[in-house]
Amino acid sequence: MELTVAESGTTLPDPYSMQPFSGLIDAEVKVPGSKSITNRALLCAALAAGTSRLEGVLFADDTEAMLSCIQSLGATVRIDRENSVVTVEGTGGSISPSPGALDARQSGTTARFIAAALVLSSEGRVLDASSQMRARPMEPTIEALRMLGAEVNELGVPGRLPVSIRGSSQQERPTLVLPGDISSQFISGLLLVAPCLDHGLRLELSTDAVSAPYLAMTASVMRSFGAQVNDEEPGVFLVEPGGYTAVNYRIEPDASAASYFFAAAAICGGRVLINGLGDSSIQGDIGFVDVLRDMGALVERNATSISVQGSSLRGVDVDFSAISDTAQTLAAVATYAQGVTRVRGIGFIRAKETDRIAAVVTELRRCGIGAVETEDGFEITPATVKAATVHTYDDHRMAMSFSLLGLRSSGIKIAEPACVTKTFPGFFEVLESIRPEHS
Repeated sequence: MELTVAESGTTLPDPYSMQPFSGLIDAEVKVPGSKSITNRALLCAALAAGTSRLEGVLFADDTEAMLSCIQSLGATVRIDRENSVVTVEGTGGSISPSPGALDARQSGTTARFIAAALVLSSEGRVLDASSQMRARPMEPTIEALRMLGAEVNELGVPGRLPVSIRGSSQQERPTLVLPGDISSQFISGLLLVAPCLDHGLRLELSTDAVSAPYLAMTASVMRSFGAQVNDEEPGVFLVEPGGYTAVNYRIEPDASAASYFFAAAAICGGRVLINGLGDSSIQGDIGFVDVLRDMGALVERNATSISVQGSSLRGVDVDFSAISDTAQTLAAVATYAQGVTRVRGIGFIRAKETDRIAAVVTELRRCGIGAVETEDGFEITPATVKAATVHTYDDHRMAMSFSLLGLRSSGIKIAEPACVTKTFPGFFEVLESIRPEHS
């Protein structure tokens, strides 16, 4: 057994042995700030004129990558980790020349957002990333930036990082027509930079958007920083020029992270309450609790909080294209339901940190569960969970979701548990904090 150190400073054994809960959960859980909102707000603040104060910031590897990149772009950043606050003095839409490469690490949002931002660079900059991120597709962003007139040179494998990017001025408002059935990160990156273009941007989707709530989130964050975004026509985004204005902005708790704790209540019984998430949230992943309700859990939602109480669960047939980051969480819940669960509409998650469809099916089978891949998802047939060491493929969501099996079944170990630092460094500590007394 090896020891790995999570970013929170906690030493984790590798593999990490899960200990089942006994008794009913009764917990109010505080989850960290939304990664998705944090990285959008950081880039808006970096491109804004003036000084913004961001509260509720997530500090994890993905957001540390963005923090480093926006400083390299020329923003001045002051960090208060104790209070989860970041103050950003923005660049007013300009990009500082620098010989050093920007490093997106393993962060897909950072890679796609910063690549788009470099269209504002007149000198040209190099964007690189970890070997894992280098293997993930960047073709849609690269081709869209070329359509905007940017000079993009792949420095390694075509369509992959590293790349050098240099922008050019526009003579009129550009129009981009892009497929919507690719990762929303590509489209969000283009939208985020659009207010800083000379004439703004018209972006049209030629197919229905997958992960559409993330595009709505992008538009919401942009508007909070003063951008004019018109998305009233379905599949069309019209962004006016004018840049961003510095603001004070509060980041919601992460709805994807919250899904693990709502799932824990559904699986183990008892109740989990999370404040700061509710019907006023701009995160689509709060819709995960509606699926838990369909499965039989008791769900209470209001404007500012959500609670889930466990009950007997039944399988469901669901399209998860809008909330794909919670598909692995659902796989854990489905293991303890009565009947088959089918998840559809998530073929695009094969290009995430790992092939998440293949990984879910492989690891469920390792644990003795019936699971098969479909063209755009998976099917799960419950069975008795057997002891196993779950491979996580350096994917934070594999580690967090499959740890849920170990809350109810004995002998579950999680390999490479420190991969959770990508978005939730203290995950295992928070999960242990909801253990029922005398468990």
